[in-house]
Amino acid sequence: MLEEILRSGFAELTLPLDGRALERYRIYADALEETNKVMNLTAIEGEDETARLHFLDSAALLTLAELDGKRVIDVGTGAGLPGLALKIAQPSIKLVLLDSLDKRIGFLRETCEKLGFDDVSCVHARAEEAPKAWRGGFDFAVSRAVARLNVLCELCLPLVKTGGLFIAMKGPDHAAELHEAKNAIRLLGGEIEADRDYPIPGTEITHSAILIRKRAETPPKYPRRWAQIKKSPL
Repeated sequence: MLEEILRSGFAELTLPLDGRALERYRIYADALEETNKVMNLTAIEGEDETARLHFLDSAALLTLAELDGKRVIDVGTGAGLPGLALKIAQPSIKLVLLDSLDKRIGFLRETCEKLGFDDVSCVHARAEEAPKAWRGGFDFAVSRAVARLNVLCELCLPLVKTGGLFIAMKGPDHAAELHEAKNAIRLLGGEIEADRDYPIPGTEITHSAILIRKRAETPPKYPRRWAQIKKSPL
């Protein structure tokens, strides 16, 4: 049962979990299941996998960084992960969910309303076309397996304030990807702070989070247009 898996998983992560959060995770899981019947939101289905591979996988980031009260943008959020799952666990997060597909944003707006979150911004846009006012405006950017790391860095680091953090969620076999992205990270004003593996409670699966600290302002020419990013990644 979803609630039991979450109780056990949060305890293993040594994270607090109250009744309201459990209620919200149930609402979110039901919304994912229902909407997934008519829209391709996620390949992960069923209560067990949703609890573990979506919600616990996302919540694990709270063991790696202090997000309480911080301004967070989830780039390429898809079905709202990890951002919305983080918000349920840590409601003080000031969250922006960004995705290029309007249907997904419509789902997220409806779901946030069901969850009672009137302080989450669900925005239909590409990251490289994000409003100029957002540049350097976030304490954290997070992204979950949207693109290769060098591309992700160009999309995400410009949004992070100097001193802030970009957290890229990856599978365990990402060493070549990390090596490939070192030049991009340097050019964009970042520095690799940590590469953390973390187990997903109740599974034998280990995922990784690459923590990139924004040490200097990103040069104004970045991010480039998507066609340029795709053709000539940094």
